[in-house]
Amino acid sequence: MNNGSRLSRGDRNRNARLIRLRTLVPVTHALVGIDLADRKQMVVVTDHDSKVLARRTFPCRAWDLGAALDRARQRAAAAGFTGVTVACEPTGHRWRVLGQLAADRGMAFVCVQPSMTAWSRRAEDLTCDKTDEKDAVLIARLTAQLRCYEPEPVDEIWGRLRHLGIRREGLLVDMVSQVQQIRALLECVWPAALDAARQPFRSRSWVAGMRVICGRDHGDLARTRRLGPARFEHAVRREVVRAGGQKPALRIIRNLFAALNDSAGVTAHRTGALERVLLLLQDWTEDKRRLVDTETRMLAVLDELELTALVTWIVGLSAVGAAAILVETGDLTRFPTARAVVKHAGLAPREKQSGTFTGRSKLTGQGRPSLRLAAGCGVWGAQRTNPVYAARYRHLTSRDTNPLTPTQAQAAIAAAILRHLHAVVTTRQPWDPHIATHGTKPVPTMNSAAA
Repeated sequence: MNNGSRLSRGDRNRNARLIRLRTLVPVTHALVGIDLADRKQMVVVTDHDSKVLARRTFPCRAWDLGAALDRARQRAAAAGFTGVTVACEPTGHRWRVLGQLAADRGMAFVCVQPSMTAWSRRAEDLTCDKTDEKDAVLIARLTAQLRCYEPEPVDEIWGRLRHLGIRREGLLVDMVSQVQQIRALLECVWPAALDAARQPFRSRSWVAGMRVICGRDHGDLARTRRLGPARFEHAVRREVVRAGGQKPALRIIRNLFAALNDSAGVTAHRTGALERVLLLLQDWTEDKRRLVDTETRMLAVLDELELTALVTWIVGLSAVGAAAILVETGDLTRFPTARAVVKHAGLAPREKQSGTFTGRSKLTGQGRPSLRLAAGCGVWGAQRTNPVYAARYRHLTSRDTNPLTPTQAQAAIAAAILRHLHAVVTTRQPWDPHIATHGTKPVPTMNSAAA
C-alpha cells in the first residue's frame, strides 16, 4: 500500500457497512434464527456466543409466526437482553412475510445468504449434515459474526417495477422457446419455408404468410398452391394489415409460394406439425402483445420514479434496457459505491496476489445472474452506438496490448454500464462522454474561459 497508515477506500466502505450492521445487531439484542419452510418453522434464540437460549418447532405457515416472535422476545428479556434481531435466509417469498411481521413488532431484521450457511455447514463438523435445527443455529451464529446484510427496504413503486420485470423475463423466455419449437418443426417437415427470408421471425410478411399457409386446412400445401400467386399475395397482404403493418415484402411472399412446391421434409408429419406451428405462432403473437404492454407499464413506473430522462442520457442504452437493469438492482442509491453494484452483478474481477506472485484475474460470478444478463443485453446496443464503449471494446481486444476475448471485453463494458448508471442516478447529472472516458471533468483552458 502506498498510502502509509491511512485507510483505503475499501477499508472505509467495509467499516461503514459494519457500523450499519452493528446498529441492526447490537450486543444488547438476542438473536432469533429461523429456518423457514412451508408448514414447519424452526426457531432458535441465541446469544452472541451461539449459546442456545430457546428452541422450538412451530407447525404453521410463515404468516402465523407472530406468536413465535413474541415468545422469542419474552425468552430474550428473561435472559437479560433488551431486544431481539430476527434473521433468516432469503429463500422463496416467506422471508418477506417474516420481515413484515418483524417490522410490525419493531424488531430488527437481517438476512443471511444461503451460500454462507452452506459453507458454514461444511466447516461445522465436516459431516455436511443438514437439519432445520442446525441451520437455524448457523443462521444465528452468522448474524452474530455480522455475516449478514440488511435486505432492500420495501417500496411500493420499486416493488411494482420488479414484478413487471419478472413478468417481462418470463414472456421473453416463452417467446424464445416458441421460436425454437417453430424452427425445429419446420426443419423437420418443411425446411424450405425457413429459407424464404433471411431472418424469418423478424419479418412480418413471413409470419403472415405462415399463418395463411398453416391456417388453410391445417397446412394443406396443395390447397394453398391452387390459390395461385396473386390470390396468395392478397391473403398475406390482408394478414399483414391485420397485424398492424402497411404492405408486405413481395420477395418473401414469392419465396414462400415457391417453397410450396418443395417436397423436402418428413411429409407424414407435415399436417400435424404445421397445425402445431399455427398454434405456436398464435401464442407467440399474443406474447409479443403482452411484452409490449408490460414494457409500457415499466416505462410508466420509470416516469413515476423520475428516472426516464436520467437513464436515457447514456447513449445506446434504451429506457427498457435500463428498466431491466433497475429491476434487478432496485434503488441504486442504496449502494454506497458503483463498485458495489458491479459486485452485486458478479462482474467484478477477483484478485489473486501473494507476495511477488500475481495470478490471472477472473470474474467472481457470485452475484445475481439476472443482473448480469440484463447488463449484458444492454451491451449489444451501447457497443454499436456509443463511441465511448466502442472505443473501449477496440482497446480491450486490440493486439497491441494484452487482448481480451470478445466475451471478456463485453463483460467489462457491462460493468462500465452499471457504474455509469449508478453515477447518473445517484448524482442526477447527465452522462458525460469525457468523464466516462477519463474519469474526470475536462480542465477549462484560458481560451475557453475567455470565450
